[in-house]
Amino acid sequence: MGTLATIVLVHGIAQEQAAADTLEAQWLPGLAGGVRNHGDHELADRLWRNGVPGEISARMAFYGNQFLAKGAQGGAVGDLDEEQLELMEQLAELWLENAAEHASDQRDRLTAQRLAAVPPPDARAQGAKAALRPALNALVRLRWFAPFGIGLAEKFVVRALSQVTRYFTDDAVRQYAQQQVLTHVGPDTKLVIAHSLGSVVAYEALHHVDQEVTLLTMGSPLGLRTVIYDRLRPQPCTVPKAVAGWYNLVDRDDLVAAHLDLAPYFPPFPGAGVAPITEEPLDNGASPHDSTHYLTKAVTGGIVAKALAS
Repeated sequence: MGTLATIVLVHGIAQEQAAADTLEAQWLPGLAGGVRNHGDHELADRLWRNGVPGEISARMAFYGNQFLAKGAQGGAVGDLDEEQLELMEQLAELWLENAAEHASDQRDRLTAQRLAAVPPPDARAQGAKAALRPALNALVRLRWFAPFGIGLAEKFVVRALSQVTRYFTDDAVRQYAQQQVLTHVGPDTKLVIAHSLGSVVAYEALHHVDQEVTLLTMGSPLGLRTVIYDRLRPQPCTVPKAVAGWYNLVDRDDLVAAHLDLAPYFPPFPGAGVAPITEEPLDNGASPHDSTHYLTKAVTGGIVAKALAS
């Protein structure tokens, strides 16, 4: 049985080499920093002070280990079936479309527009897995994904795409991830903070919760139609009944997230009036998808303070 917490944290993609403890040690100072930037120093000290957690309990729902299990490495595509490869291709295309429309780097935007229209020649007809190559090869040419070179970019992109794919196509992974959230939710839970793919995990898990909570999503792909939104459970999509407030944060240059107001996609639960509120776009600098950069913002601290005061 897991430890119940006031705040439940849910990580995103590419955390398979981490653990709940290491991620808590990264997230909690950022969380306290956001609250302090908001101006609530007393609450910040209760979250994290002098290198140690404060009195307010916060636990990480960790599921990254599922992507290191035998047969689910999350880093290569060799063991993916055709359905999974097709899903990866669709998600890569959506990320490419995001870059073509929203990338703040003009070179990335123009490159994405060009590659989205005409796949690069070396992306064509490369064996049995050729269906994957056009969008993936285009993504790794963007500076957003490849600040340190195409080789590292391809590893990140393939790992990220495959982990999202496995979540939606492997029920064992899906159930495990949601259970890590549910095991920390109890009568005193007030806030669930979820980043990236973790926002998908948290959204689905909270449909199985009766405890009233606030949901904060950061860099969320929940609004990506077809690949993410249409595969969510249950359908049709609504705000989970237990969610008393839903706040969504998106960096203006976060290509992993959906650049969408989530409200039209997630109507209130029948009989309730809660709809997701997407705040004004943030500026996370050179690391737009970074969880810590989301956490340290004053707007994040304000949401945390409001949720814990309820």
